[in-house]
Amino acid sequence: MEGRQVAEDGELSLSPSQNHRYLLEEIAPALRFTGGDVAAWQERLRPTLRELLGMPEPSRLRLRARTLWRNELERGTVEKLAFAAEPHADVVAYFCTPHDRPPPYPTVICLQGHSTGMHVSIARERDDESVPFAVEGDRDFALGAMRHGFAALCIEQRSFGYRREQAQAATSPHGCHDAAMQALMLGRTLVGERVFDVDRGIDYLTARGDVDLSRLGVMGNSGGGTATIYAAALLDRVRFAMPSCAFCTFADSIMSIYHCADNYVPGLLRWAEAADVLGLFAPKPVVVVAGRDDPIFPLLGVRTAFDDLRRIYTASGADEQCRLVIGDGGHRFYEEKAWQALLELIE
Repeated sequence: MEGRQVAEDGELSLSPSQNHRYLLEEIAPALRFTGGDVAAWQERLRPTLRELLGMPEPSRLRLRARTLWRNELERGTVEKLAFAAEPHADVVAYFCTPHDRPPPYPTVICLQGHSTGMHVSIARERDDESVPFAVEGDRDFALGAMRHGFAALCIEQRSFGYRREQAQAATSPHGCHDAAMQALMLGRTLVGERVFDVDRGIDYLTARGDVDLSRLGVMGNSGGGTATIYAAALLDRVRFAMPSCAFCTFADSIMSIYHCADNYVPGLLRWAEAADVLGLFAPKPVVVVAGRDDPIFPLLGVRTAFDDLRRIYTASGADEQCRLVIGDGGHRFYEEKAWQALLELIE
């Protein structure tokens, strides 16, 4: 009939997500773990993942580390510092050491997600770090680390907090969007750049000389949890990992509802699912943290992904090195349960 679209087989499929959902159900990631030698499988997948992330090449740039200020908190000492990651990309961070433990310090690198920045980790206002504020959802990661006898390096992730876009004339209201899109045009990803910054952070910790590098881990919630997963997968110097509210099947999370652009890695589903990515960390200790009522990383998808991850760990002979912690709440960190599980693995 002229002027009308007629569908012989029922309703028209007009939403892009309908096509993508069909493709998602049909796709068979080429390097998913299906059994066998875990180390040999990791050797095949890891370089592919690094290429997909478009991570910068290892840097020969001098760190040029410098202290901006030092202050005493109830739990320990906080040093605000800066170091160079790559040209025109400097990192600011806090290094926090507990009062009740001598060096060398077991240390965790802390990564905030979509928030006002790393200042949340020390529960101080961003624009006046002398002013404390109440942090919700156990996101005061550095204070939690010090409560458990660990030092903490709190890295400001690109596009968050002090490293939010401040030079570009017109920017997206979503702080990560412009950087994520521009990175794609350059053959990179924003999450790959963030993992690179973690690697440079490890360079900084190594140069300090007061860190126990055999007990060096990474943790974060949401966008910080995502960077934690990829850092664990690709950075050999990471010894334990604690991603929170970020680990879930791609099908049930970033491929089903709106998520920020920095969660996406072009072409990844052609090769691997989320469990395969974190499975690159086996057999080292990992605690996956989830919220029972998290709406953007749903628990059903978390359990499915964790079952797949557990199979990789079992095949590597490290079944007990892989834990799932579920908090009774939403999209947040759960300090007491998470740290209890971690310390059972690494102490």
